[in-house]
Amino acid sequence: MHHGRKQEQKGEGEDMMTDEEREIWLAIRKEAGLKIDPETAEVEWTYACTMDPYGIDPELPEEYRDVGRQYFARAPGSDVWVSFYDLPEATRDALWEKHKSKLAFPAGFEECFRGKERKQS
Repeated sequence: MHHGRKQEQKGEGEDMMTDEEREIWLAIRKEAGLKIDPETAEVEWTYACTMDPYGIDPELPEEYRDVGRQYFARAPGSDVWVSFYDLPEATRDALWEKHKSKLAFPAGFEECFRGKERKQS
């Protein structure tokens, strides 16, 4: 799953996004976020820059490049993943409520814990 656009260094192929392209790219995600139905949406999380969850801001100062869990949603069948930051609050809250077992830490470690529980039984 890839939520952002890989930035390449100038001279190594494709140029980085212009400010205008970045604004359009973000506007597409914000518009898609308005159409996401919490009842049918797909959700995922990944580790990404907290101040740039899509990884599209090459000018973000180093001191703001901390990494943390970032959460994304999309409409079924869509290839546009939307950061929870770009969702309406009501949609974000509904997604958290519906998918908290998948999104909340330690999501992804369930099998480790289930295996341990089985051994102790």
